[in-house]
Amino acid sequence: MSDRLAIGLLVHAFPPDLVDHVVAECGRAERRSRLLPARAVVYFVLAMCLFSRQSYAQVGRLVAEGLAWAGQGSRPWPVPTTAAISRARARLGPEPLAALFAEVANPPSPSRPSRRARPTPTTTGTEGERYHQWRLLAIDGTSVGVPDSVENRARYGPPPATAAGRPAFAQVHVVALAECGTHAITRVALGRSSHPGHTLTRELLGAVAQGDLLLADHRFTGIELIPAACASGADLLWGIGPWPLPVRAALPDGSYLCDLVTDGTHRPRTDQPVVRVIEAARDATGLADRLVTTVLDHEAAPSHGLAALYRRRWEIEASLDTLGALRRGAPHVLRSRWPEGVEQELWGHLLIHHTIRSLLHSASRP
Repeated sequence: MSDRLAIGLLVHAFPPDLVDHVVAECGRAERRSRLLPARAVVYFVLAMCLFSRQSYAQVGRLVAEGLAWAGQGSRPWPVPTTAAISRARARLGPEPLAALFAEVANPPSPSRPSRRARPTPTTTGTEGERYHQWRLLAIDGTSVGVPDSVENRARYGPPPATAAGRPAFAQVHVVALAECGTHAITRVALGRSSHPGHTLTRELLGAVAQGDLLLADHRFTGIELIPAACASGADLLWGIGPWPLPVRAALPDGSYLCDLVTDGTHRPRTDQPVVRVIEAARDATGLADRLVTTVLDHEAAPSHGLAALYRRRWEIEASLDTLGALRRGAPHVLRSRWPEGVEQELWGHLLIHHTIRSLLHSASRP
């Protein structure tokens, strides 16, 4: 019964008409009747991620029985073979899962009305969602192991060497943009782990705008991306490494203004923004946080308040850890031996993460 309820929850979170819409929008609708129609394959991928320790056959049986129990069929359809499921996944590809994530995870706007009747986790008034007039967003990332195959190596590079000198699994890098109040992930970029953060983060900067305050760490961004982030209109609060930032003007709260230098010449340029530097108190690891922000008004946003606010970025890492496949250092390895399957599987895990965050957020509201 609990397994059937889990499948029923997937149908409730991702209604059949929405699944059919994204399948058709991505050009994956069937031209002939199949044992595994595209809608069923979407639910199979989601169930495969939810029941990650079960075999293909076991997941197929759960989906068949669960969909029939949830009213999505008059009787359970025959459970296909593992080979048939693999072929069906290959026909579907990652695009419908990515489009489904975009539908449910991105807050609707007047220019982009949502097809979803139920609310997303984005809810005005959520504790920690805003700091004064800013909506708080954070960028974080992780790497996920994928099976060692010729196709995966070609897309994601060779496996990195471990500390013991033994080869590890090849890695796909996931960089996510999330709301600090709900911990809901709103945008994701996937790619090679040999290029952590910089290229992938650029893909996410188009999702921030004026009125947002973006929290990030130099490991996933790089100080050279600050001008591009400023061009989005958003304000920034970024942790940086030991980068030389000459003092331009000291402020009463202990922070100071400086001309940002990102090209390694250490000489200010007129096309670079002026930023405010905050030498924050040491964190739990004993390492001092050095922050730069485009919020220059020290009275509206004192340095001690911004330093405390920056700690909220680590909550997004904890949110990713709630899903085993995205947990840092997790032994979990994805199933798929081809890149399109890897991406399809990752979008499935992200959709499951979104559903869990939605339920937790709804349960926490009065």
